[in-house]
Amino acid sequence: MPASATQTLRVAVLADSDTRWKWGSLTANRIAPPNSDISLDGYLLRGRATPTARQLKEVGVTADSLREVTAVEFLRAMEKEPYDILVLSLVGGGVQAMLHGLARAWDGRTERPVVVTGYVGVVYEKLTDGLLLRHGADLVLANSRQDADRFKAVYDGVGADSSAVTEVALPFLGGDAYQGERDPYTVVFAVQPSVPDNRRDRDYLLNRAIQHARFHPNREVLLKLRSKPGEHTTHIEELPYQKLVQGKDLPANFSLVYGHMGDVLDRTDLLVTISSTAALESLHRRIPTVVLTDLGIREGLGNHHFVGSGCLASWDQLDAGYKPVPDAEWVARQGVAAEGSYETAFDAARERITKLLAGDEMAPLTPYYTPETAPGYLPGILARHHLGPDGTPLPGAPAADKAPGPVRQIVRRAARGAYRHGVQRVAPVIRRMGEL
Repeated sequence: MPASATQTLRVAVLADSDTRWKWGSLTANRIAPPNSDISLDGYLLRGRATPTARQLKEVGVTADSLREVTAVEFLRAMEKEPYDILVLSLVGGGVQAMLHGLARAWDGRTERPVVVTGYVGVVYEKLTDGLLLRHGADLVLANSRQDADRFKAVYDGVGADSSAVTEVALPFLGGDAYQGERDPYTVVFAVQPSVPDNRRDRDYLLNRAIQHARFHPNREVLLKLRSKPGEHTTHIEELPYQKLVQGKDLPANFSLVYGHMGDVLDRTDLLVTISSTAALESLHRRIPTVVLTDLGIREGLGNHHFVGSGCLASWDQLDAGYKPVPDAEWVARQGVAAEGSYETAFDAARERITKLLAGDEMAPLTPYYTPETAPGYLPGILARHHLGPDGTPLPGAPAADKAPGPVRQIVRRAARGAYRHGVQRVAPVIRRMGEL
């Protein structure tokens, strides 16, 4: 392919949220073969979580070009653009739809991009469902040794080819190692959009963080927020902490912060969370890290993933001065690479991509799910992205070469506003009424 001669790689990343754009674009840079110059084009899949300009700026990743597209618009672009690598950084159903759409778009071609996909962070739910929806990519990246073993077991267990599973690490790890307590000692509570999912529990966690600030007036306590009200991330946030904090009597050493997680970790002495991937970023830097047990250790919260980590504790224990000590063996299996092996963590992926790019031809994409293996499941997934059962765009799909007119732009903005209003205002009211 052209990249093998010029050492310049044309890479495309398709993402459906700010977090997945961050993962996809950073992954693209990590997995590029050595001595390669990257030309990176970003495509943002239009939907409820399409990132705002502020969110994109906060992610801190740049691209040579960046534009918003529908699924069909993206597929039409892939028919024309000669990319070397394509990273699908989407929810599982989106990956599956793109794999079928791309297989159709590239039908009969022996040259096509190497297709890569994976997960943004910790995989603690819908393991089998999510993995099978990602099957068919040339590389399915596993962020840790533990995930690689689990991924292969799922594929082997259903008779699917597991050779695409490739162990790497989380692409956004980095920063300086923790050197010891600062003045003031800073506690960061990294909150999540969807966990916990009810007002009572979120109020409880917020109040405990405020209480910790009162108990320790010499400490600075920061509530690290993911998004502003009205914005969406990978997960829906019905009850933003910014709204829950209104009207509360806040101590002077308690504050809310936005910004890049890496910048916040630069000033962190203790990272507290329910189950956020931020915990792995913190452990990579050897920052003391706590995964809260106040609401139980449950699959629905995701903190069950940290069983054996040495990081589980409650706010009561933190109020009393408890400091966690992570289990070295557990950490080593999580792709955290705190022992210094991070720079080599992507070697296997680089070698695999180099070999594929150097080959005479690329095999067709062959997802596990087909109209024969999943006739009651696959058509619905494809239809959500305006694709027929064979991956062909359905009639009425938007044209890629036609910019949306003023009316369409107004309708789109109104639809997004209505959706966000429904998520953040109407849905909680309906839920409360259901609990009466």
